[in-house]
Amino acid sequence: MYSSESDRSNHRAETFPGAGREAAGKWTVMGIVGIGVFMATLDASIVNISLPKISLSFHAPLNGLVEWVIIAYLIVIASLLLILGRVSDMVGQKILWATGLIIFTVSSVLCGMSPSLLALVIFRALQGVGGAMIMSISPAMITRAFPVTERGRAMGILGVVVAAGTSAGPTVGGIITEAFSWRWIFYLNVPIGIIGIAATLRLLTEKMRPGGGGQRFDPLGAVLLSVSLCSLMLGLSFGQDLGWQSLIILGLFAAALALLVAFALHELHSRQPIVDFQLFRNRLFSAAVFSSFLCFLALFAVMFLMPFYLEELLALPPHEAGLLMTAVPLTILVVAPVSGWLSDRFGSQVLSSLGLAVGFAGLWFFSQLTARATHFDIVWRLVVTGLGQGLFQPPNNNAIMSSVPAHRVGIAAGFLATVRVLGQAASVALSGAVFTMLGGAQAGLVLSHKWLGPAPTLYEDIFAHAFHMALLTCMVVASLGVLTSLMRGQAR
Repeated sequence: MYSSESDRSNHRAETFPGAGREAAGKWTVMGIVGIGVFMATLDASIVNISLPKISLSFHAPLNGLVEWVIIAYLIVIASLLLILGRVSDMVGQKILWATGLIIFTVSSVLCGMSPSLLALVIFRALQGVGGAMIMSISPAMITRAFPVTERGRAMGILGVVVAAGTSAGPTVGGIITEAFSWRWIFYLNVPIGIIGIAATLRLLTEKMRPGGGGQRFDPLGAVLLSVSLCSLMLGLSFGQDLGWQSLIILGLFAAALALLVAFALHELHSRQPIVDFQLFRNRLFSAAVFSSFLCFLALFAVMFLMPFYLEELLALPPHEAGLLMTAVPLTILVVAPVSGWLSDRFGSQVLSSLGLAVGFAGLWFFSQLTARATHFDIVWRLVVTGLGQGLFQPPNNNAIMSSVPAHRVGIAAGFLATVRVLGQAASVALSGAVFTMLGGAQAGLVLSHKWLGPAPTLYEDIFAHAFHMALLTCMVVASLGVLTSLMRGQAR
């Protein structure tokens, strides 16, 4: 007797012919995956905090080529995740994981040694290749290493690692940048990466599958998918700057749509497609994937907009604002293991739906903040948001990874990572568009200029209204996420 639809799917995945199991031991795999995931998440948050120093070092404006230090990394990751998930199903996980760690570590050295801003952007794109390998494979490695009854807990532990890297990044980045230079935020990855590479080669036992294990790679499908996702990410990244009605932005979205349609038609007639659309006939898989996208689309807006609220409306210094923002990942760090453990016993439907409902409430609470909010007013709302994410993610991730056959866990992991990146990018685009359209960005610029004297109440009101409406818009998205999460089916 299985406790949920997830458990029944788990059993099918475990007994599927050709299912491989890493012989190194589940906690060994967890430790190695933890090293790579911590390095990747630490690097993402540590670089953001150092952008002003990088800009100063190369005498470049923040709204110019410096933006590409972040954008190039994200676009490369988004365009490769699904493809690399498919490759891992073909050749095995160890070889791709080790290659990802090597690329990430070497490119970190190159980033630190960059002689120019253009070189830094190029090396960051290369780092994105390594980051995509790490992100696309890690859930699949955990899925194959842990038995059915422990996967939820394992996903929760992985969530702890992500939260630890995310929360440590701004603080560590600030300290390193001030004490040494921005270059050392990249050199920090080198010892971590070397440990991860050595442990992977020494401890993991999986053999590479010659010739892709009898499977063929689809190069045309890979190009169509990669270019379409790249176009979509470019449109989402620059829509705010160029205007959503700009011909360039509209052209990028049109190209993304046309290429995605071409990719889907091509895959339907491919003998061995990159994306097996049959997976979406599984209601558990499709509902969990779509819910994950809506979750990041709704809740990432808090992480995007709150720094503007704290620094422009409340006039807090950046280090104080960053410290307050750590309330979200620290809450996830505490909640995720418990949520994952509970999902092993009760399935994902109730926990994931409850998590999104809590996130919905958190967005409502944020929409009530004023220009006179205290630190306590802010922190408890951030804790509620972190609670919602911590409740939602491990059970939902477990549902996605455990609802597919064993020979498809790589592509499932690719979907898991892709919807996260696309959801975050779409969240920035949606909340940023509402905030800017209602005058919040312009009011924030006025409020941030201290030489104007006391901030006029009018600009405070404009900023607060735009901030509230952006979060209320995302709250509607969260409510849709609750519905899609409930559609995954009743637990037994």
